[in-house]
Amino acid sequence: MGGMSVRSQSTEPSESSSESSKAVHRAGFACFVGRPNAGKSTLTNALVGQKVAITADQPQTTRHTVRGIVHRDDAQLILVDTPGLHKPRTLLGERLNDVVRTTWAEVDVIGFCLPANEKIGPGDRFIAKELAGIRKTPKVAIVTKTDLVDSKTLAEQLIAIDQLGKELGFEWAEIVPVSAVGDKQVSLLADLLVPLLPEGPALYPEGDLTDEPEQVMIAELIREAALEGVRDELPHSIAVVVEEMLPREDRPADKPLLDIHANLFIERPSQKGIIIGPKGKRLKEVGIKSRKQIEALLGTPVFLDLHVKVAKDWQRDPKQLRRLGF
Repeated sequence: MGGMSVRSQSTEPSESSSESSKAVHRAGFACFVGRPNAGKSTLTNALVGQKVAITADQPQTTRHTVRGIVHRDDAQLILVDTPGLHKPRTLLGERLNDVVRTTWAEVDVIGFCLPANEKIGPGDRFIAKELAGIRKTPKVAIVTKTDLVDSKTLAEQLIAIDQLGKELGFEWAEIVPVSAVGDKQVSLLADLLVPLLPEGPALYPEGDLTDEPEQVMIAELIREAALEGVRDELPHSIAVVVEEMLPREDRPADKPLLDIHANLFIERPSQKGIIIGPKGKRLKEVGIKSRKQIEALLGTPVFLDLHVKVAKDWQRDPKQLRRLGF
């Protein structure tokens, strides 16, 4: 494969304990980019070992910068999950792209996710061109979904990715095949990202897995549950705002209950029926499913009160976008 640095299983001997005791500690930020559905969120979750970014079959579902934090003895890797970069068609689209470019310039390393089972397409080139413009930041090409292809297809993809960098005049710091689903190479990926981080102490306390405010994460969990089964009809015209979270009064200390009131905003009255479902059945399912996940996240019983509201054309209206947190 010529002078290409492709890593598979690490063959380097592990450090002896005397050496590792004086090893430097590194801490820094990494972000995964790639076209929608390239496996970015799945990878974040696999690395952090807990569900933080929401994963969905539909592009553009991770709207907020969700940070997962990988704690290791020698390093702390903070994952910033940017929304997918795409050709903007709406105001929301343009704002998302600005967020992406700003984030790229600020992180210590960028991981570009390319699925092993799809040939490099115009969407990938669009992103790679943008990456080429960000000179200083090291770029790691991460070939995802390797469990879906044979070794010949994988080898061809690795060569094509190497070529892509050469064409655009930059060198990949690493090219790493991974399968987050099969947990292949995920810890190896962390091993390769860590040396690209600056030296320094941990930036977050040990227990933190994400520094996203709880309300935003709860909104994302509700949104994910609401999108399930209706993605084709409402790909991303759902926004969720948690209006308030209050501990229920008059509860004994050992039996707390958290009241969460949230609104699901849709763009058109006609979408209301889709979300609510016949006799309110769908909304009830959304409530049950997201409540379980919220309880798991917060470790406390929750009473979830959901309301569906129409916010006309919220994706195109700056006032609405601000109110919904974009």
